Amino acid sequence: MLKKDLRIKYSRLRSSLNSTLITQQSIAIANSLLQLPIWDNNYFHIFLPIQEKLEIDTEGIISIISGYDKNAIVPKVVSATELEHFLLTDNTKFIVNDLKIPEPVDGIRIPPHKIDVVFIPLLAFDEYGNRIGYGKGYYDRFLNQCREDVIKIGLSLFEAEKIISDILPTDIPLNYCVTPNKIYSF
Repeated sequence: MLKKDLRIKYSRLRSSLNSTLITQQSIAIANSLLQLPIWDNNYFHIFLPIQEKLEIDTEGIISIISGYDKNAIVPKVVSATELEHFLLTDNTKFIVNDLKIPEPVDGIRIPPHKIDVVFIPLLAFDEYGNRIGYGKGYYDRFLNQCREDVIKIGLSLFEAEKIISDILPTDIPLNYCVTPNKIYSF
């Protein structure tokens, strides 16, 4: 399927979910993450959900990162093309930006090359590790700034599509995608 068709399909599917189901599925995803061989790393980049878009609740994942005494890094949109990344601390203050994304007001900046693992929001993904988001390209540009060995983990409420047919050379594939029912490894 084409990206534009998948965006429509999965936006509709998401809109049919209720908050109780999203909470249950988010917990299942967080618990599945414990099985991945990633917890020897130190810097974990995690998105904060856009509530209006019924994204996965990442609070459980942040608790796991904290429980392992690792560093959680959260993004901030600083331009139409760029993210900055900040260490999440007990003192981090948040605002909701124009895109409805909760983001830190300020804090300790962490450069992309220090990040070991990136949890990536997405609308859909395929059996080859290709993913699609909302089409603004923030994460592809960010991932290009990371080390080549950064571990890229998609988090999805739904299972894989067979194939996304219009992948671009600038699209960066995942290493894993975790759903409520399965861990995909690419």
